[in-house]
Amino acid sequence: MGGTRFVGKPLVKKLIDEGHKLTLFTRGKNPVPPNVEHLIGDRHSDEGLRSLHERSFDVIVDTSGRTLEDTKRVLSLTGPPQFRFLYLSSAGVYAHSEQLPLSERDDLDPSSRHSGKADTERWLRMNEIPFTSFRPTYIYGSGNYNPIEKWFFDRIIHSRPVPLPGNGTFLTQLGHVNDLAEAIVKSLKVEKANNQIYNCSNKQGITLLGLVELAAKVCGKDPSDVKIRFFETSNLDNKSRKAFPLRIGHFLTDISKVQRELEWQPKYDLYKGLLESYNNDYILNKNSDLDFTNDEKLLNS
Repeated sequence: MGGTRFVGKPLVKKLIDEGHKLTLFTRGKNPVPPNVEHLIGDRHSDEGLRSLHERSFDVIVDTSGRTLEDTKRVLSLTGPPQFRFLYLSSAGVYAHSEQLPLSERDDLDPSSRHSGKADTERWLRMNEIPFTSFRPTYIYGSGNYNPIEKWFFDRIIHSRPVPLPGNGTFLTQLGHVNDLAEAIVKSLKVEKANNQIYNCSNKQGITLLGLVELAAKVCGKDPSDVKIRFFETSNLDNKSRKAFPLRIGHFLTDISKVQRELEWQPKYDLYKGLLESYNNDYILNKNSDLDFTNDEKLLNS
């Protein structure tokens, strides 16, 4: 389900390299690799999924489902996969906790905007559909359509002050898209991964100030020349990303389970990954979609 954007692109490449025969279901807006079956439709309606009717698959990989209904609608047509359902969930399902890092056993937030993903995980387990689910924090890397790297690059390149919440010491965690794709593909070879949920991100966290410093170096700027302006957070939702692209608060997960059970290690350090995003994406489109209107709202909050 998907396969032509961001997470899907390296995931499809790795699956092809492993020798898997693939069928991609997309809206048809982007090309697919040669020798890959391509079904075109919209997953958000029964009519849009008609091309999946009475099709069966060994593995279903879903990187675009957001709600339980999204998953139910697909499986009502294909039936459960014969081997496993691979699902891209989110660490955004976790409830706020004063104890970090967050583990897969920690409480979930039913009011989270990602709650549909947690509902899907529970439903798959309850219905004994073999699955493996991955809960990344923030995914970054080439092809990222979420304004994470770009938000910082925009302000640094255009000599704008960078608004940061509090005093800039909130810890966050980013994981590279290629590392995530490798973990997902690797789980197919590990029997123990059946019916498991994995946090999947980088090994380390980084403060927001540290993230600005790395981003400045990637942009070829002296970090000391970047102006930081702090804003008050007490009247803002710590999960709000409308004005600031990351969670306003600490957000750090424990990835020891995926490291141990899949024998997987993230290969990208944050500087290397940010530099790749800058060179492959940002410098080609650095003047597109510039919007600083929310910055003053944050700084005046």
